[in-house]
Amino acid sequence: MEPAGRARDRVPRTDPYGFERPADFDYAAYEEFSSAYLVVLTRRAARWSGLLRGGGGVRRSETLKRYIRKGVPLAHRARVWMGVSGAQAQMDQNPGYYHRLLQGQWDEGLEEAIRTDMNRTFPDNVQFQKGADPCLQKALYNVLLAYGHHNLAVGYCQGMNFIAGYLILITKNEEESFWLLDALVGRILPDYYSPTMLGLKTDQEVLGELVRTKLPAVATLMDGHGVPWALVVSRWFVCLFVDALPVETVLRVWDCLFNEGSKIIFRVALTLVRQHQAFILGATSAADVCEKFKEITKGTFVTECHTFMQKIFSQPGSLSMATIARLRESCRARLLAQG
Repeated sequence: MEPAGRARDRVPRTDPYGFERPADFDYAAYEEFSSAYLVVLTRRAARWSGLLRGGGGVRRSETLKRYIRKGVPLAHRARVWMGVSGAQAQMDQNPGYYHRLLQGQWDEGLEEAIRTDMNRTFPDNVQFQKGADPCLQKALYNVLLAYGHHNLAVGYCQGMNFIAGYLILITKNEEESFWLLDALVGRILPDYYSPTMLGLKTDQEVLGELVRTKLPAVATLMDGHGVPWALVVSRWFVCLFVDALPVETVLRVWDCLFNEGSKIIFRVALTLVRQHQAFILGATSAADVCEKFKEITKGTFVTECHTFMQKIFSQPGSLSMATIARLRESCRARLLAQG
């Protein structure tokens, strides 16, 4: 591997999505990975262009599922997400709806809650900084405000700003971002952002049950130190790994999330825990457990997104939606009984 200084001179200080690289960024390791990954991307892009030739709608199929698991090229990502998630169909069936939401009466409380989070959303991204031209804060504000009026049961919940921000970065289109946010919050993620967040709490418990079955030593450690799963994975679930994993890895996860649904979140979480099981089992206190869960989302394992995505479909083993549905039912009942 060449000296880090030489690699640092060649790798831009911001990534392709506008995020500034941290001070401890490993430029040499990244360049070594990206040079090999670029070959993969180029090969995949040619195949995708063939698959999507003709400009028609994107329809789910086993071929498309296989292609998506191997990664959607950035140039096609918005179109594929819109197609497989049902967002395109919703947008086509409701022409002008997004813009009417923005022209209606605004809820002052909703506005204030969204404005409060504007400057906290991606301060390390040059496209969301106030001096940017255009500054994506306005688009983000519009999408969140429209969604709050569209889904009154949810309104606005912290965490949605990061998700909507990523959608805007990829689509470059407010209306598409709105409908993709609706697909996630309204259909793909069951009841994550309601006032009670019952769906989110349920899925954290489901992960705990899956770990108890597949990685019992880790479950025993968590129980022994009295660490609830919500303490270590709530940000993973609420923000869909946005502020935990590298951006390209998050987007690869989202490719599959839009197509295959919420079980992808469990596959990612289980893979992170399984891969670092020995490291986690070295924890000697509750605080140590929490620190180790922060560490396992860093390093080459998560940066090398192509290998990482292969692992999420092999390491956790069988994981059907029927199993998840059954666990959700029992975990939700337990949470409701606890009040």
